[in-house]
Amino acid sequence: MYVYGKNVAHEVLKNPSQVRKVYLNRNFKDDFIMHALHSNRISIQYLDKLEMDQMIDGNHQGIILKVPDYEYVGVSNFYDLDDAFLVILDHLEDPHNFGAIIRTCEAAGVDGIVIPKDRSVGVNSTVMKVSAGALENMQIACVTNLRRTIDDLKKQGFWIIGTDMDGTSYTEIDYRGKIAIVIGNEGSGMSRLISESCDFVACIDMLGKINSLNASVAAGIVIYQAVQGRK
Repeated sequence: MYVYGKNVAHEVLKNPSQVRKVYLNRNFKDDFIMHALHSNRISIQYLDKLEMDQMIDGNHQGIILKVPDYEYVGVSNFYDLDDAFLVILDHLEDPHNFGAIIRTCEAAGVDGIVIPKDRSVGVNSTVMKVSAGALENMQIACVTNLRRTIDDLKKQGFWIIGTDMDGTSYTEIDYRGKIAIVIGNEGSGMSRLISESCDFVACIDMLGKINSLNASVAAGIVIYQAVQGRK
């Protein structure tokens, strides 16, 4: 997998053994990155901007790193965590939303994220770029059947909190204990089966003329309300 950008490079190079090769613009300058590359004898190939633009569809900032594909964890990794706090993404499709949610989760101290394998964005270079390095500190599980995974989490003592326009105000939900907050698809929200699996549904009060929020914005609001409610 190719990842790119200075913030991502700073995080990735904290564990330089995973970097297979680095592509740099001939005019690239960053003292920390250059020191890390040379001190760890990482292979560097210099390219001009056009060549780099052809490799990556995004703002690479003059650096592209070749690293192994992201390694997902098993959901069972979260079973025995005291007062575990998870976020479940119900078929999110936009890598920018996914990356932003990863960043919020890491900042808020969320223990892990669960995504479905099919019809959902996975960890890719855009997600890593948008997460601004937070991905290096976040565990993500990729599952075959989201409904079955939720049932398994319930058996392990988790409360499942969905998010939807129809529900209880997000400020009135009890977020204590082992919880998993479900964020729905950007266009259709939570699927029917997932919605039916939730123990509670949190609703964000809409006081303006629009009736919905961007998925990553809604996630941030509910996640930080949960953080406050768990203190």
